[in-house]
Amino acid sequence: MRLVVRLVLMGIGLGVITGSALKILAPQVKQGRLSLPVSIPLPSWLLPKGASTDSPNQQQLNNSINRKRQALLPGRFQTKNEITNLSARWQELAAQQPDLQVSAFMLVLDNGNYAELDPDRALPAASSIKTPILLAALELVDNGQLSWNEPLKLTKELQGGGSGWMASRPLGSRFPTHEVATEMIRVSDNTATNLLIQRIGGKEVVNEHFALLGLSSTIVNNWLPDLEGTNTTSARDLARSLALVDTGEVLSLRTRDLFREVMSTSRSNRLLPGGLLKGLGGTQGAPDEILLVKGYRVFNKTGDIGIAYADAGLIEMPDGTRAVAGFLVKGPFNDPRSTELIRDMAAAMAPVLRPKPAAPPAIPAISRQPS
Repeated sequence: MRLVVRLVLMGIGLGVITGSALKILAPQVKQGRLSLPVSIPLPSWLLPKGASTDSPNQQQLNNSINRKRQALLPGRFQTKNEITNLSARWQELAAQQPDLQVSAFMLVLDNGNYAELDPDRALPAASSIKTPILLAALELVDNGQLSWNEPLKLTKELQGGGSGWMASRPLGSRFPTHEVATEMIRVSDNTATNLLIQRIGGKEVVNEHFALLGLSSTIVNNWLPDLEGTNTTSARDLARSLALVDTGEVLSLRTRDLFREVMSTSRSNRLLPGGLLKGLGGTQGAPDEILLVKGYRVFNKTGDIGIAYADAGLIEMPDGTRAVAGFLVKGPFNDPRSTELIRDMAAAMAPVLRPKPAAPPAIPAISRQPS
């Protein structure tokens, strides 16, 4: 009886240890941070007909499956091969307006191809900083420190002018977090942004989040609308904040979906989406709708404080590949050259991002048997 009890207890213990290990390691395996060793035998249902688990081709089969797993991963924020002709074209466009300060960056997540123009230059972020703020808020949702429907209270300190409607509500009004986050992106509500910054923990805590995410040029120094341009970011930081979500490096699948849903509500589409459509030879009309017809989708957030303009977005291509891009321009107040430069740089990306036409499927030959 003692032996039976010991065996039962040992089995329970091993089961708990194994279950805990699988719970911890499974997300890492799924996201590609950890590969299963090839020495682990494959189950029989994964093997080709006639093969056995002790086949000499076992390692080759496992390697093949691991390669397929890697191919299904959504990429990484990692530069590999510079698209020099695009970088040179951006340099040429910027040189035509020497009094404008520019930061530009684009990365194809699937293969690491990239282009850049002073990508780490810190410039006034305007409302483009709302994308990394949304990311920081959803990190709290993921960690259980913030509920998506938690009410946030409006105070005098947090009322922001400019874009949005929440500042017009009576002091003490409460708004659910999901509404605050959505309005921050949908209509670029500045008061909603201040509510989120306060709920995350204030400016210093938000900046700590940015630093941990590797957004070295992204800093909140002032409540929005920050017309003086003290809040800063860079083209690389804006692109990185989008890529970290889409590649699964931060946020769970559920909160990643929330991020994409909120970003999809943005109404401003004349800079990055409009420029991309221009480069694709699009006609006049709503850029988002026409891009969808062409097989493209852009999740973007703009910024505009007169002295600086910005736009950054995640771009889905017709072949399923994805890219992130960010642009910032600082210049004279309300100078139309700033927005036009962003559109021109976005248009220059179109030939690079346009996928090659897919080859038609091969038609198998029909063998005729003699009658």
